[in-house]
Amino acid sequence: MIEVALPVDLRPALVAGIDELGLSVSAEQVDRLLAYLGLVHKWNKVYNLTALRDPAQMLTHHLLDSLSVVAPLLRQTEGKPVRLLDVGSGGGLPGVVIAITCPQISVTCVDTVAKKAAFVQQVAASLALPNLKGLHARVESIAAGEGGEPGFDVVCSRAFASLEDFTQWSVSALKPDGVWMAMKGKQPDDELAALGGDVDVFHVEQLSVPGLDADRCLLWMRSKGES
Repeated sequence: MIEVALPVDLRPALVAGIDELGLSVSAEQVDRLLAYLGLVHKWNKVYNLTALRDPAQMLTHHLLDSLSVVAPLLRQTEGKPVRLLDVGSGGGLPGVVIAITCPQISVTCVDTVAKKAAFVQQVAASLALPNLKGLHARVESIAAGEGGEPGFDVVCSRAFASLEDFTQWSVSALKPDGVWMAMKGKQPDDELAALGGDVDVFHVEQLSVPGLDADRCLLWMRSKGES
């Protein structure tokens, strides 16, 4: 695994945040999370991955923010091996974080920007993550069953688009019994009201991100008619 040094030691803050979230993360996974953050920091100007430049802000706003969905995701999937599609993933948030902390989950990060998908591929190789793949495509073009591949059990997004657009654009990639997982800030009541009648919002939960004083929520949805 390639190690990329950060200008400051963020390990204590990361470990404290992981403990606050109640996650079971190994020392090797902590190393990978820090190495990923180092890659984001190193290649940010080349790949335009985030507007943030301060590694400490990247830790709270990106790494810990993404880690906050791991426990809910594991509850929803019961810790089973599943396929997850991260839509509009950019530099791999939350997809890379999920791939690092949940090796049983096969993660595909899709983005319409080729260099961002290429960055995720670089991360997968650098950090030896066989369960991670970067894909340059429009999510609307991904259809379940193409090339013999089944659909995705979970399709997730992080501040990607409205709930209506997110679900409409990605429904073809979702297994019939799959679920959508949408990360949002404040509960988007207007977006919820605009959702079509074919989408069932079956759970909304508030998230608390260590070190981040901001509203965060997670919305779980599925196609109506599925249990």
